[in-house]
Amino acid sequence: MEGVCNVEYNRDYFKGKTAAITGGASGIGLALAEELLESGAAKVVIADINQDHLNEHETRLKKQYGDRVKGILCNVTSEEDMKKLIGASMEYFGGQFDQLFNNAGAGFMGVFDDMTDADWKAAFDLNFFSALYGMRAVLPIMRKQGGGQIVNTISGIAFSPMAYQTRYAATKAALNGLSLTLRYECWDDNIKISSATPGTTATAIFGDTKPPDTAQTSHQSASRILNGVVNNDRLILGDDSDLAGAKSCFDYDSRDFLDEYYLRVARSRREGKLAF
Repeated sequence: MEGVCNVEYNRDYFKGKTAAITGGASGIGLALAEELLESGAAKVVIADINQDHLNEHETRLKKQYGDRVKGILCNVTSEEDMKKLIGASMEYFGGQFDQLFNNAGAGFMGVFDDMTDADWKAAFDLNFFSALYGMRAVLPIMRKQGGGQIVNTISGIAFSPMAYQTRYAATKAALNGLSLTLRYECWDDNIKISSATPGTTATAIFGDTKPPDTAQTSHQSASRILNGVVNNDRLILGDDSDLAGAKSCFDYDSRDFLDEYYLRVARSRREGKLAF
């Protein structure tokens, strides 16, 4: 996006740390991995379901960072796979699991009346339960070692619900609620938990649709997320539009404006136009 650069963050915070990232072989997940490695992370796991992408980027990153990076094939919708991912990461890390980024997810557009229970299950399996499985597996490890950090990727749609994205909005709102309640259950165990929106970012989530001209790059999003990780922000906001949305969406005094805005988006999308 013209005029937008990576946010400067305290890279020293990540030096010597270990991190596992789901959805780590593309988009924001891959950018997070690259930023962490550049910041001096001791070891980074990129987990993904796409074997070709995983092989490509593991090979590329190993050429630059050596044995500080490892790719692990993982279907995050399977609790058994997520348990295996956490266990294999722990072994690779040598016994210290500092950070988990539950980043895998998808956008799920569609008309509500056309959706089946199977459609809803698929959305919750990927966007909600995958993170739940990851946290369920890693929290005992982090408690035992005396602390850790978990970042769950939600979306601005969690607090700015858009028409024709009912599954996306519902799953990300649920994950946000889970993350922020667990934040305080785990606080006294020295485990930091945050929700992070990526902002409007040009990634594969847009599919065949051209991203908005205002979309930022994956590295711009990753740098903003990592700045929030350093600050242990409760809600990490990936761009300025998410910041504005978080402030205004449930503002009672803005109710008329918000009705007009969301109705305009709904009508545009009904006509097949991309609108935000």
